[in-house]
Amino acid sequence: MDRMRLDLFLMWSRVILRRTLAKENCDAGRVTVNGQEARAGHEVRVGDTISIRLARRQLTFRVRSIPPYAPGKEGGREMIELLESE
Repeated sequence: MDRMRLDLFLMWSRVILRRTLAKENCDAGRVTVNGQEARAGHEVRVGDTISIRLARRQLTFRVRSIPPYAPGKEGGREMIELLESE
C-alpha cells in the first residue's frame, strides 16, 4: 500500500483517535498536507508533511510508513516522524 485516505491515516497513526473526529478536523480546514489545505479523502503518501491545528496545540509530522492493515499502538506511533509540536 503506497497511499491512504487522510482521515484513515490520522486514525491509524493515533494522531486523532476516531475517524469521525479526523474527518471533522479535515473538513473544518484545520489540516494541511504539504502546505495545502486537505479534506478527509485526500490521499497521503510516504514523505508527505501533515500539519494539524488542534484545540490546544499545533502538530507537524512526516509520514514514515503506510502499513497494509491497522497497526497496534506501537505500530501507529512508527507511522509518523514528529517534526514540531507547539
